[in-house]
Amino acid sequence: MRKSYKFARKIKEEKNFFHNYQIRAPQVAVIDEVGAHIGVFDTRKAVEMALEKGFDLVEVAPNANPPVAKIMNFGSFQYQKEKLLKKQRQQGKTLDVKSIRLSTKIGEHDEEVRAKQADKFLEKGHKVKVEIILRGREMQHQYLAKQTMMDFHAKLITPTQIEQNTTRQGNKIFMILMPIKAT
Repeated sequence: MRKSYKFARKIKEEKNFFHNYQIRAPQVAVIDEVGAHIGVFDTRKAVEMALEKGFDLVEVAPNANPPVAKIMNFGSFQYQKEKLLKKQRQQGKTLDVKSIRLSTKIGEHDEEVRAKQADKFLEKGHKVKVEIILRGREMQHQYLAKQTMMDFHAKLITPTQIEQNTTRQGNKIFMILMPIKAT
């Protein structure tokens, strides 16, 4: 039986910042809440200084020598990082490659229905992979498959460009179309 990853938990790739007594380095370069460099202190002393001011000591550059720690409100810092990650996820919209399957003997109406579906995909900004599976005697008449694809491309209403021209892999012939972005 195949293992399904459909409901698997997504692993968060977040950088964990150490704060206060979680900092492992013996000494840290301290930056105050305004952004001015104070100096290099023992970690315990720096944490006590931050707690006296009512803030936390957060390690912002752990790979530096000595590591850099900043006096700030850790809760507010975490909130800003989460907000930034959420904004980046929204901007990084993933585009799918949608697939439309044709045949060399496709009817006129069926081709129109598939063209409308491809137009919907292209309007949403997705790429469309148009493919034809050749069976038996159709392998000797590949030009018919290529002609069917070009006719299909001509029927599309949405302005498109061919990202990958007709390509053959085994018994499949396909091409990839992408929408032309209006600027």
